[in-house]
Amino acid sequence: MSRVGKMPVAIPAGVDVAIKDNQINVKGALGALALTQNALVAIKNDAGQLTFAPANDSRQANAMSGTMRQLVNNMVTGVTKGFEKKLSLVGVGYKAQAQGAKLNLTVGYSHPVVMDMPAGITVATPTPTEVVIKGSDRQRVGQIAAEVRAVRPPEPYKGKGIRYSDEKITIKETKKK
Repeated sequence: MSRVGKMPVAIPAGVDVAIKDNQINVKGALGALALTQNALVAIKNDAGQLTFAPANDSRQANAMSGTMRQLVNNMVTGVTKGFEKKLSLVGVGYKAQAQGAKLNLTVGYSHPVVMDMPAGITVATPTPTEVVIKGSDRQRVGQIAAEVRAVRPPEPYKGKGIRYSDEKITIKETKKK
């Protein structure tokens, strides 16, 4: 059995988990998330702990038990604590400004880039060169952060662009005569 799939998921106080009609619904203080259940995984709710077991002895069911366990664990963490990604803007004149559900980026183009944030995702700019994206769905937070980064990815010669705050950019040496 998968090592990750063997570990149970503890359900903290204030979180409701409902499993019915091949749907797993998790509701908490920061919102509600839903996930369709895989037929290869048997899920049981035992007194505040969710356990995941493969439905048969196939290799795919074994792998899927670990995947489902981690997806549900991310849902429980998301509705209790939430997830966030921090981005930093490096470059002269590069700045970001959050205006409600919109992110306005000035990153060296002839026009400002305005991005709309979907429902459930909040964006903040503590400083003009920092962007913080928060939400309860880990996959959506990461996807939105990747889309913001893709507006102006860091270039390898000077390091200018939008990068994750913990990302290391290897700077290339310029061509010598």
